Amino acid sequence: MTLVGFYVVQAADQARRLEVAVRLADKAFQSGHRIFINATDEDQARRLDELLWTQRPASFLPHGLCGEEHDDTIAIGWGQEPQGHNDLLINLQLEIPAFFSRFQRVAEVVTQDPQSLAALRRSWKQYKERGYQLEKHDIR
Repeated sequence: MTLVGFYVVQAADQARRLEVAVRLADKAFQSGHRIFINATDEDQARRLDELLWTQRPASFLPHGLCGEEHDDTIAIGWGQEPQGHNDLLINLQLEIPAFFSRFQRVAEVVTQDPQSLAALRRSWKQYKERGYQLEKHDIR
């Protein structure tokens, strides 16, 4: 069954949310995982694409936008069905995607803005009601 982790960022800034998503992707990649990042929209997906190139200049995270070259290790989508991915889902949308249960792990990144907090409280409740194992991680 899918393990769901909520990564609670102690800031409301959306840029911080993207930084945490990139850190999670980097750590997971270093551990040998294949990752699908579910962005809110194409603009956010393109910002994540840029961040993955510039986050750590000394490292390389092979990635691509969904359907493009190099999307087999780290794919960035914005609601598309993740083709060939079922390891780690980093969800940045405020709703639980329909395809989440095909993944071994889901990472929900929570920021302190009222809209995100309310949406992710609903998500926590939905996951819990369905019997998924939940973890909470505080991120500074």
